[in-house]
Amino acid sequence: MNPMLPARLCLIALLVPALALAKTSDRNQPMSLESNSNDCNLTDDDGKCRFTGDVVIVQGTLEIHADVADVYRKNGEVDRVVMSGRQATMKQQMDDGSPMDAQADNIEYRVNDDTVVLTGNYSVKSPKGSNAGQRMVYNTKTGNMQSGGDGTRVRTVIQPKAKAAAPAPAPKEKK
Repeated sequence: MNPMLPARLCLIALLVPALALAKTSDRNQPMSLESNSNDCNLTDDDGKCRFTGDVVIVQGTLEIHADVADVYRKNGEVDRVVMSGRQATMKQQMDDGSPMDAQADNIEYRVNDDTVVLTGNYSVKSPKGSNAGQRMVYNTKTGNMQSGGDGTRVRTVIQPKAKAAAPAPAPKEKK
């Protein structure tokens, strides 16, 4: 049996429902996880699996890079995953075809709360706008985003909605 298989299954169980931000079809794609090492005990219902060293997670258009990914289980179910590093990065194509890029010192997905928490010099960018600061909580079900409130500043840029080009003027008639 492949020694990485239990770790991959654990991570898949965590990330598949976490991708409400994701392109919908990505959740049905196979997931690939690579790291330099892992330390995981899947025989206990509660515990942590740690993936270290150039962690790369790919599923469809989703691509995550981190130095460390910790997967926590509670009562046999994945409870949360924490990705960290110099800056953990995430990029993905959204359902409308637009790209989304995010980075933060820590990216935490809380399964039971349906939330993603970005902390430490985070930034999220898409053609619709950007948001940057020290802490953001994103609800994957509702799309609600909360940032700031911790005494630090938040910078949000909202791009104007693209307008359809005005029709070309009709040619003038010659007399």
